[in-house]
Amino acid sequence: MKAIRVKSPGGPEVLELSELPTPQPGAGQALVRVEAVGVNFIDIYQRSGVYKLPLPFTLGQEGAGVVESVGPDVSEVKPGDRVAWAGPLGSYATHQAIPAARLVPVPAKLDLKSAAAAMLQGMTAHYLTTDTFVLRPGHSCLIHAAAGGVGQLFCQLARRAGAQVIGTASGAEKAQLARAAGAHEVIDYRTQDFEAEVKRLTGGAGVHVAYDSVGKDTWEKSLRSLRPRGMLVIFGGSSGPVPPIDIQSLAQGGSLYLTRPTLYNYVLTRDELLSRAGAVLGAVERGELKLRIEDALPLADAGKAHALLASRQTTGKLLLLP
Repeated sequence: MKAIRVKSPGGPEVLELSELPTPQPGAGQALVRVEAVGVNFIDIYQRSGVYKLPLPFTLGQEGAGVVESVGPDVSEVKPGDRVAWAGPLGSYATHQAIPAARLVPVPAKLDLKSAAAAMLQGMTAHYLTTDTFVLRPGHSCLIHAAAGGVGQLFCQLARRAGAQVIGTASGAEKAQLARAAGAHEVIDYRTQDFEAEVKRLTGGAGVHVAYDSVGKDTWEKSLRSLRPRGMLVIFGGSSGPVPPIDIQSLAQGGSLYLTRPTLYNYVLTRDELLSRAGAVLGAVERGELKLRIEDALPLADAGKAHALLASRQTTGKLLLLP
């Protein structure tokens, strides 16, 4: 098999296409032939060493493919099944041995590229809008990077929940993409003060919830964009990690809530994983949730994909095709 390995932390140049023995599935595992891989910011954090992992390792936590064989004690899948996953490390490869309990079935009418593109970002947008803060009619929300891959899914789900959706984006083209995805209002953060604009758009009240995947550059203004008892949901840090916070600032802002959730804790059981993934993949299959795939690159071009994602110029999902 071939895989993208990280032998030492660094920039995109450390991503090395290597040949490795094809793994044999152990107890409870399935060997999957990987057909499409999702590229995500967490991959950059792991490659650069911001998130430390034992070296060397194979990158990638999202993909879709076909089960080739199964190990002992596997009842969840069988050879020939089309499956998708988000979480198990090692997806930048032609093959991956994955715990069968973490694999979900891909609906019959959904292609594997779309399944790979939807899993992590789709389930992230789903749990944040249905569990972390349950959006309902009458709520207002701020969504940063609204024209990105996860941002566009966010806008669709938030709009469908009946919330007033305010997005941020850079430039007219990205603003149009966010509006097309469901944002009622879009703030160009390069030319406008998003905190002031949020207050203006909400009549001075602020939003009920701010979803912030940018982190260091935006979190303070995001916090000040909330109404009393509002919630700041920090679920990423594309501009860098958020520094330590004085908890007293939450009281001063109006008894605010702050949370740093991860997808893993919202798919703890197989039933929860199947339910959430099924809701997302089913919506994509039915055309209720629209994906935008920015590009699909060969596995060997993983470094190029990382550079594109880090540039923050992409407006959709990046895939690798083993």
